[in-house]
Amino acid sequence: MVARFESMGWENTMIKVHHLANSRSQRVVWLLEELGVDYEIVTYQRDPNTMLAPESLKRVHPLGKSPVISDDEHGGRVVAESGAILEYLLERCGDGRLGPPAGSDERLRYRFWLHHAEGSAMPPLVMQLVFSRLGKPPVPALFRPIGKLLGQGVQQKFLDPQVEDLMSLWESELARSTWFAGNDFTAADIQMSFPVLAADIRFGLQAYPHLTAFVARLRERTAYQRTVDKIGEFGRG
Repeated sequence: MVARFESMGWENTMIKVHHLANSRSQRVVWLLEELGVDYEIVTYQRDPNTMLAPESLKRVHPLGKSPVISDDEHGGRVVAESGAILEYLLERCGDGRLGPPAGSDERLRYRFWLHHAEGSAMPPLVMQLVFSRLGKPPVPALFRPIGKLLGQGVQQKFLDPQVEDLMSLWESELARSTWFAGNDFTAADIQMSFPVLAADIRFGLQAYPHLTAFVARLRERTAYQRTVDKIGEFGRG
């Protein structure tokens, strides 16, 4: 599956996105669509029992996780981790797009949200998912009742308050401006889309009108729509 764009002067660029189904790599595809860069999607399927990535991803990067990209124009250079990939692609072919000017207050906000998404936002959301599954297969049937009680306790006492604090912070930030780094759309919004969508799936956004509007704005973007057409939306495709 290859997407080709002949604008922007990047006709010869070929980035391979090693995409794990229903994963954070959606953001990488979306950024490439926004930039209008040639790329190829190499898709990997999760194990239906464990939901883990296949061993074949370890042949691309030792961690065996997605997202990861390889850059054929630079000898197959491999880049992993969402934030690092977005920064690499913006430096490689962004031409100053999708980021505020250096030295501006918006640039500081941009940098914070670009790293907050994985550094602070995703760990409690991932832990929520893990503890919610302690009462389900593949946990042995004998231990599921105990696992369910343990999971519910950890979620209610420890994780739920953390996620509520995060969502309140996001809501307050979007009350200040249209997008996370100001009134212009940037790569920070692409990066933050994953934790916001994950929180929507897990908790719902009904109590957060600015987050609800943020998700609606994302879905209006043509590049986002092309991304969803190709690989689906996180949690829904």
